[in-house]
Amino acid sequence: MVNVTTEFSGAGDPVRTLELLWGLQERPRRGPRPKLTAEEIVRTALALADADGLEALSMRRIAERLGVSAMSIYTYVPGKAELIDVMLDRAYGELTPPPGDAGWRAALEHLARQTLALFHRHPWMLQVATGRPPLGPNLVEKYEYELRAVDGLGLTDVEMDSVVALVNGFAESSARVSVHTAEARRRTGMTDEQWWEATAPIVDKVVDTERYPLGHRVGTAAGQEYGGAVGPGHAFEFGLARILDGIEALIASR
Repeated sequence: MVNVTTEFSGAGDPVRTLELLWGLQERPRRGPRPKLTAEEIVRTALALADADGLEALSMRRIAERLGVSAMSIYTYVPGKAELIDVMLDRAYGELTPPPGDAGWRAALEHLARQTLALFHRHPWMLQVATGRPPLGPNLVEKYEYELRAVDGLGLTDVEMDSVVALVNGFAESSARVSVHTAEARRRTGMTDEQWWEATAPIVDKVVDTERYPLGHRVGTAAGQEYGGAVGPGHAFEFGLARILDGIEALIASR
């Protein structure tokens, strides 16, 4: 689901968030056995967000799914902000490192394609601004094998970080376009081809092709190629290839 809600990672209590991410919470030594675990809560939250987006995520709804009171959830999770950070880290855990024998270009392509697929599986991730990343075990592991993909190529440490950020940012941006395009089809019940067929007669009347010859020529060619106003798949493939070409040029300059 695509919605307008924007959340921010790192918005909760930093200490409690890290304790939750790394399983450092103190466990009671006495008393009855806990009815829940933090992991059960996270799994339930992920299922809710995958189905309905982050605006559907609340302690009350999680509690209803688990058959407990909303207040009991706070025994395990401090709040929604901390929970979102753990959800992000769990999602990052679905990613796998590139094959050990892959060259840097194949490795970065592997990472980009995996990241694109991850956002499609969990569209709610596009609703989270990650300027303060969730420093959990899966994200730390992810960063390490991303850096290994470009280690030993003559890049500085800052350039290595920038290359990884560039590829990840491109994959996220591409996912945003493709997820939103698919959501537009779902919400309107119209394919892109049907939308163009409905708008074309009016556009032909109001747009002066002699005044905008390039827009008419290029837009027509692109629309015929994509079957719509945008071609998310084509844009991803074209853009990824150009980004890797640019990184190759940077490496060659060393």
